Amino acid sequence: MEDVAHDGSAYGEIVVRAPWLTQGYLNNPEASAHLWDGGYLHTQDIANIDTSGNVQITDRIKDVIKSGGEWISSLEIESLISLHPGVAEVAVIGIKDEKWGERPVALVVLEEDAEITEDDVKQHVMSFSKTGRISKYAVPQIVRFVDSLQKTSVGKTNKKWLREQFA
Repeated sequence: MEDVAHDGSAYGEIVVRAPWLTQGYLNNPEASAHLWDGGYLHTQDIANIDTSGNVQITDRIKDVIKSGGEWISSLEIESLISLHPGVAEVAVIGIKDEKWGERPVALVVLEEDAEITEDDVKQHVMSFSKTGRISKYAVPQIVRFVDSLQKTSVGKTNKKWLREQFA
């Protein structure tokens, strides 16, 4: 296990250890062993550390899109798309791509009476690429407009279900 550079741009998984942390999952020794791989509890959170030592959590491992050797934060793309006035709700998932491994796809619920196109959403995200906020490879390859986003029992967007439906 290697530490990530404290430069604000290198990403890695947050791992922790302390005597008060859970020792594993009830009746699931295989998952428990994976949870504590290497003697550290693996949180499944992706983060970076800036030069001042501040940690910024950017995504969950299961939701990170791996494209062309780069990690793309679905949460970051979602936050940028949600800034568009015509967008009520958005989820970004990765779909398989032969050349890149995965590519981002945005599933967008429009505000009532909003009339925006797939290209409008892509251009909106690209505007953040032009300012250096994100890389252009984070611009969704596909934008699909949907009536609603499937939720989990606790009200979170069910990205596992969305990946299964839109893969």
